[in-house]
Amino acid sequence: MNEQDILAIQALLATPKKIAIIPHRNPDGDAMGSTLGLYHFLLRNHHFPVVVSPNQFPDFLAWMPGSETVEIFENNKKKVSKILEEAELVFTLDFNALHRVGEMENVLNTLKVPFVMMDHHQSPDDYAVVTFSDVAYGSTCEMLYHFICSLGKKSQIDKTIGTCIYTGILTDSGSFRFPKTTGTTHRIIADLIDLGVENSQIPALLFDNSSFDRLQLLGRALQNMKIFPEHKTTYTTLTQKELDQFNFIKGDTEGIVNYGLSIKGIVFTAIFIENAEEKIIKISLRSQGDFDVNLFARAHFNGGGHQNAAGGKSELSMEETIIKFENLVRTLKI
Repeated sequence: MNEQDILAIQALLATPKKIAIIPHRNPDGDAMGSTLGLYHFLLRNHHFPVVVSPNQFPDFLAWMPGSETVEIFENNKKKVSKILEEAELVFTLDFNALHRVGEMENVLNTLKVPFVMMDHHQSPDDYAVVTFSDVAYGSTCEMLYHFICSLGKKSQIDKTIGTCIYTGILTDSGSFRFPKTTGTTHRIIADLIDLGVENSQIPALLFDNSSFDRLQLLGRALQNMKIFPEHKTTYTTLTQKELDQFNFIKGDTEGIVNYGLSIKGIVFTAIFIENAEEKIIKISLRSQGDFDVNLFARAHFNGGGHQNAAGGKSELSMEETIIKFENLVRTLKI
């Protein structure tokens, strides 16, 4: 953040306020880590924060400190709309366009209070009075760490706040494997470990907490995988019928897309997941090296994200979506 932004934030937080903190729809580890980390920081500074999630977050994040306080818009729209309407300040974290919150956007568009955006994705919208947006960061949680330090309050980062920040950095960096993991990232992690953050326990809570149904669903996705070795590409699919067969709950497909990149020589991978209720195919894309899945998603599947991790959607049938994708893959020179 520049000095002008820091002064603006300090002015906004100069007196206790009712503050809504919002992640994107279908929040992941970085979205929940950054919002809960900010929640605890604002509590320490005598504010009245509430994390408001557009929909339910995955069960494997339910251990995070403060997660029991999160209000879910889809579960009680009337109650949560009232919370938003009474807010004096709104923070949006890990997204940069209000449509990313789904139906809750209708409420946010009626609010007349200041918004603050903190995000590391490309092409931010212009809805915030303070926009802390930088694609150089690998996670919004890493940005939150710098945000707190920029306010001169690094000493307030304790084990609780640190646990939230660690979780987001760990998940959005692919366990520190993605290219935007820098020396600074590791120095922050070292600082958090020194504060008592349990760096061996958190990965176990995140990644070693699967149900048998979830492992069976992973097995089906691996069985469905197709490979285009000449184009260094793989993809897999999961239909609504398959999700139902293995008693799918939110979060069960998290990380499956990455398995395609574990195959030797593969640079680009995708997963297509049917959502019968919304009548769309949800798409997650991953890549290694210079192949830009953000550009691919924006150009072909109404999506976007980062160079090596992006998402999109298709309103075609699963069969039509796969035909479209395969035809696009045949034109790629990776």
